[in-house]
Amino acid sequence: MIDLARHGLVAAATRPRDVGGPGVVGALLDRALAESPDQLALAGRHGRFTVAELDAEVNRAAGALASFGVGPGDRVAMSLPNDIDIVLGYLAAMRLGAIWLGINRPLAPPEKAYMLGDAEVRVAIADPAIAASLEPHRGDLPELRELIVVDHGAATDRWREARAEATTGRPNVDIDPLAPAAIAYTSGTTGFPKGVVHTHHNMLLPGTVAAAAEGRPTGGVLGVALPLTILNLIILGPCMAYQTGSSLVAMDRIDAVGMGEWIAAERITTFAAVPAMVHDLLTNSEVTDEMLASIDTIGVGGADMPDAFRRMYEARFGRRVGTGYGLTEAPTSVTAEDTQAPPVPGSCGKALPQVEIHIRDDADRPVPVGEVGEVCVGPATEGPFADVYRPMLGYWNKPEATAAALRGGLLHTGDIGSLDSDGNLTIRDRKNDLIIRGGANVYPAEVERVLHDDPAVAACAVIGVPDDRLGERVVAFVEVMEDSTTSEAELRALCGEQLARYKVPDSITFVAGFERTPMGKIKKTVLRSLDL
Repeated sequence: MIDLARHGLVAAATRPRDVGGPGVVGALLDRALAESPDQLALAGRHGRFTVAELDAEVNRAAGALASFGVGPGDRVAMSLPNDIDIVLGYLAAMRLGAIWLGINRPLAPPEKAYMLGDAEVRVAIADPAIAASLEPHRGDLPELRELIVVDHGAATDRWREARAEATTGRPNVDIDPLAPAAIAYTSGTTGFPKGVVHTHHNMLLPGTVAAAAEGRPTGGVLGVALPLTILNLIILGPCMAYQTGSSLVAMDRIDAVGMGEWIAAERITTFAAVPAMVHDLLTNSEVTDEMLASIDTIGVGGADMPDAFRRMYEARFGRRVGTGYGLTEAPTSVTAEDTQAPPVPGSCGKALPQVEIHIRDDADRPVPVGEVGEVCVGPATEGPFADVYRPMLGYWNKPEATAAALRGGLLHTGDIGSLDSDGNLTIRDRKNDLIIRGGANVYPAEVERVLHDDPAVAACAVIGVPDDRLGERVVAFVEVMEDSTTSEAELRALCGEQLARYKVPDSITFVAGFERTPMGKIKKTVLRSLDL
């Protein structure tokens, strides 16, 4: 068992009301196993499994992890492309009572190493290139006992060999639905990411609610093109698919033609994407209507949606694209717009059935309808899902941040917004200046920390500026020391060494100085008003 307090986590004050469902992720396939064992469950570049075959292969994968020394509470990290292996590894870790961590592949090696060290990961599984990039950091990761390589370019690898040697028997592990089950790192406002810890219950609740929704189609083929290393995509992918009786396709390409080929080959009916992906899919001349014929709808989120994109989406699918609001700490969405109702300008919809949205002032007091305050999330108090939602357990090894975020029994998001009289939420300001570039989160503090590594940088500020395709671009302003010869190219190269490519500033503007507040903080509102 994990000692929650030792890791800065807080258990829910009360257990949630039981509304059925799998209970723990390890039982996710049980209903389909009993009702439709021969239905396609998982397809990827390197394999296809029916429900019965997937269940047996997950047990083998659990045996493989156990042979590497993984047991209840141990952290298992995976940094792999969308394919069968990452789904097998996730489900296997859940059956062992381990804690799963996805590490996004575009992150720079120092970023990956920080997460592995902070989470005290015991076993990491990665593709050859990522495993090689982590080797120089192994000396700083004493808890990392095994770095397993998955190499489908070779005849075999240690991961496949260990699975082949394992049995198909399910591990006999007693798992509490409210035990820590996964960590998802969010970019940190202090320059380092924080590990959000979720339970089995948290990860299954969105699918439980979706499966119970009236009029929601069951079955179908759910594709996942966004990285399955992101926990929210695991929840909206495998968890959602198997709770709603759908087949899952792990799509390993996000270019328009590649997505079109996956959709046509597997008759995918829906998948989640960011606006830039859908924009490319609907405008690329090589993607024909026949390739997209099976698509019913595409869920779009993760970035601002320009009006031109909204019009394009409606013309193709005959319905408005809905907006919503969510965050890793929730996890996933907490509001959604009803696309059948008249639009509410600026709104991101009403609370989902399992949650209530609260707006609080600086003293944590409720504010009147229409007034602005901090957006907070708590369990619904009425309806079929009353007293079912529970927020995250907290931030791994960060008790102060956990206490601040969960004070008063609510999840404090740090976002500023308001509710109208009908319960529609409008977000007024982004959490801690978060930039969302093409659906990927970029926190300015991360980029600013790297820029400050150059001794020639006296001060800097990073902001997001609107972009029709990506939603926002990353822009940096830099004040350098007197007589400095540092160039934009040199600073961008520095960022490229330490950060994922999507976090590297698209442009860097040198300035003589910054306007500051009386407390000495740079006035980013002034920078945002510039015509860039």
